[in-house]
Amino acid sequence: MKKTNEPTGDTGFPVYQCRLPVSRKTNEYCAGLLRRHLKTIGSRWRRLEPGQIVVIVLAVLRHDQRIADMAGGNQIGETTIRRWRDELTALLAARAPRLDRACKKIVKRGGEVVLIDGTLIPTVRRTGKDKRPNYSGKHRRHGLHFLALTDEKGRLIWISAARPGRTHDITAARRDHILEHLRAAGLGALADLGFLGLDDDDDQPVVVTGYKATRARRLTPGQKEANRVLAASRAPVEHGFAHLKMWRTLAKLRTDPARATELVRALLVLTNLEANR
Repeated sequence: MKKTNEPTGDTGFPVYQCRLPVSRKTNEYCAGLLRRHLKTIGSRWRRLEPGQIVVIVLAVLRHDQRIADMAGGNQIGETTIRRWRDELTALLAARAPRLDRACKKIVKRGGEVVLIDGTLIPTVRRTGKDKRPNYSGKHRRHGLHFLALTDEKGRLIWISAARPGRTHDITAARRDHILEHLRAAGLGALADLGFLGLDDDDDQPVVVTGYKATRARRLTPGQKEANRVLAASRAPVEHGFAHLKMWRTLAKLRTDPARATELVRALLVLTNLEANR
């Protein structure tokens, strides 16, 4: 992989190569996906072969390589690489599982419980009144909120659409009708205190949360122990987010927020491919 800080076509400055830590299976899957797409749309010519295009796009996603650098190192226009990136992410995002199908898949595997949590993907700071909702007071930074489900081992099975960073976990869960989908599939869910009050069925709760202490009511030893057990059971969900964020383009999103949902769902598909290699 070559990189330079000079404009496209300038070869008078040094370049260097770096290793792309992506499995051959993932690379071949993406290349095959792109080849079928090009055949479908009748595209007879590209500046590079599909395999080479995939390597460039995966480098941008995995290493967060600047598009201007990749363009100069490969003697390709920046606009072309952006178009390739958007094209491949759209193809991958279309294969991301829907919530109802993801729940049914867990049931078929014999699973009974999923883990649910929200996360903030940082973005560059944007000005204007319409961008103010993207500021998260909890994290004290601008970003986009995503809700995700994992299985008991922390493997991501579904991720929501992007929402403003100030969105609360329980609000996102209600908008995605998480409770209804879980009941329809016969699944339970383990969640943190951010989802307290989501499930108001005291007889047969679907979403299990911990106990919250208040100034007027302290937790009993039994409640504290229950919180510790729940926290240990929920730990794998953080591993799922960690695997997703190994794609360093999520360290700080520079893309248009309108494309964030498509990008993150494409990375979900790539993460699962890497996990199953």
